Amino acid sequence: MKQTTVEWLIERIINGGIYTKEMLKDLEQAKEMEKQQIETAYQAGDGDAYNLKETKTWAEQYYNETYGGNK
Repeated sequence: MKQTTVEWLIERIINGGIYTKEMLKDLEQAKEMEKQQIETAYQAGDGDAYNLKETKTWAEQYYNETYGGNK
């Protein structure tokens, strides 16, 4: 499995030991935003405008297979 940029940053911050609960909350929000961006890019690249629901499902499946879903 690959690691997203935000996951890498979270790992670095946690391993450094200097973080607050608020920072972790913000990082988790950033992780979710990045997930949405990846899925949106996948959907845009698919080009199947006639089947947006199925394309969204494929985008979610791509993210989960590539990045491990909700790690």
